[in-house]
Amino acid sequence: MKEKELLLQEIEQLISYGKNEPTINLALLEYLDIEALVNIKKSLESKVGTLSEDDKEWLEQFRKYE
Repeated sequence: MKEKELLLQEIEQLISYGKNEPTINLALLEYLDIEALVNIKKSLESKVGTLSEDDKEWLEQFRKYE
């Protein structure tokens, strides 16, 4: 059960990346098996750090041109 609790915590951190409040009730995920949770975590990890087009446009204003 410890592995499942750890996965749930890691998933919560990934889901709430950049936000202060939780974005999903983790009780909903508790019913999933370990394999499903691992797949969710991998999917979230691949998305974290991916910039949206709005983010890219916003960051572009700080780019220095020579």
